[in-house]
Amino acid sequence: MPSFDIVSKVDMQEIRNAVDQASREVANRYDFRDTGSTVELGDQAINMHSSTEDRLAAMRQVLEEKLVRRQVSLKAVHYGKVTEAAGGTVRQAATLAAGISSDRARELNKFIKGLGIKGVQSQTQGDQLRVTSKKRDDLQAVIAELTDGDFELPLQFENFRD
Repeated sequence: MPSFDIVSKVDMQEIRNAVDQASREVANRYDFRDTGSTVELGDQAINMHSSTEDRLAAMRQVLEEKLVRRQVSLKAVHYGKVTEAAGGTVRQAATLAAGISSDRARELNKFIKGLGIKGVQSQTQGDQLRVTSKKRDDLQAVIAELTDGDFELPLQFENFRD
């Protein structure tokens, strides 16, 4: 029976490269001079620190440019609140979303069932979804609909079996 898996992954090496490039650009750009602006990669978050909220917004734009250039989906990055730090500076953390949570899995299952394609079944397996059907064309229709939908997380389709 044909099937495929829906997963949500991010390439940490590409994120590390994008953060390094953004950090170098922030260090070299004239408008970031003497602002104490930094971009650092933590375990599952990107930490940004700057003197003002305007500089933080500019740094966020630089980071997003680098992520897009490295083909990392911006849906995988969720920005937290801007908080005050010591010395009148501000900081912001951007968490990286990887894997499909149980709430999102339920939402995706509901969406697939709501398509009304006969014979298509989906089930949650850990942090991924397995979609099965008797017809390959039905699975391709599900992939097309999921690609068009907006689920606020990057979706990849793997392990397509005939």
